[in-house]
Amino acid sequence: MKIAIFGGAFNPVHREHVNLARAAVNELGLDKIIIMPTAVSPHKGGRLSADFWQRYEMCRLAFSCIPQAEVSNYELTRGGVSYTYLTCRHFAKIYPQAERWFIIGADMLENFPRWKNPRDILDCFSLAACAREDGKSFGLYKNDVEQTFGTEVRAISYVGEKVSSTAIRTLAALKEDFGGYVNGRVCQYITEKGLYSIDGLAGVKDMLKPERWRHTVRVAVMCAKNAARAGLSERQSVTMAALHDCAKNLPHDSDLLKGFKLDRPVPAPVWHQYASAYVAEHTFGIKDKLLLDAIACHTTGRENMTNADALLFLCDMLEEGRAFDGIAELRALFKKDLRACLYAALCRQIEYLERIGEPIDDMTYRAYNYIKEKFYE
Repeated sequence: MKIAIFGGAFNPVHREHVNLARAAVNELGLDKIIIMPTAVSPHKGGRLSADFWQRYEMCRLAFSCIPQAEVSNYELTRGGVSYTYLTCRHFAKIYPQAERWFIIGADMLENFPRWKNPRDILDCFSLAACAREDGKSFGLYKNDVEQTFGTEVRAISYVGEKVSSTAIRTLAALKEDFGGYVNGRVCQYITEKGLYSIDGLAGVKDMLKPERWRHTVRVAVMCAKNAARAGLSERQSVTMAALHDCAKNLPHDSDLLKGFKLDRPVPAPVWHQYASAYVAEHTFGIKDKLLLDAIACHTTGRENMTNADALLFLCDMLEEGRAFDGIAELRALFKKDLRACLYAALCRQIEYLERIGEPIDDMTYRAYNYIKEKFYE
């Protein structure tokens, strides 16, 4: 008998999870593939999340098209944090004579040496993994695990496309279409249950022009994907991104801006950051000062920027819909070092505005000088 375990948060389960499971069944000749939603993941705190039974039900709906698939609630009934080595020990005892495989994607293969008790997993199960997207780094991850543990990693030939559970959660939170990424019944389940929704954001889309809203959604996805780097939860990052331009298309005499005033003149292109922070607080009821401050400087920057400030500033500048000379280099730097990217982005912004003769808010100069003097002189 040949069995496999395919585990994960499945938060939510998407089409590439199903495609990988199907490929594993075919290539490994599996009699059974056990789909194992985690109860509490040790690595994924701070994310918008469905509860275990909701994720279990989504898996049941998604994998029903694979006859060999069986969705397990073992990790919930065991309780506590979901450590893979404990699950593997358990199922090795249940199937002592079986050929046993543990299925992972390239992202998990990269981190496998840092899992808790990885050698215990390998004592119970053999690894089978598939690449994601273009698969360029897959060979490196595979070789690293093989050399570190003296084992062989079976490569599944299927190469997955780029599908992000974080992006799906963000789209769901903003009531945007995510149906192209998940099984139709899973999409219906998420929508009907209101999974991943964020209370208080209703109405912001209607305040913006369509292209401005599309930009907002892209910023929210980028912020959510990088929330942990800034010490934020997904809810915080999506909320500040969703509202960062909420006053962009409002007339200055809008009822939503009654009581709003600035204590100094500012260049016209940056007025909306202050107005948006005001509307976020007084119309949408946001009380988190960290988020309000980030919204209020997302165009100019400011002295001693927080990680939240930096994240929103950079995602607003570098989201995938933007295009300008040097953006590829800034995006590459963003992946490596937020502070270094912030410094380079502020420098680029000042140089650009000076070159085209546009006014530069004093906060931008102060932001640039602060980070330059503190970290680069």
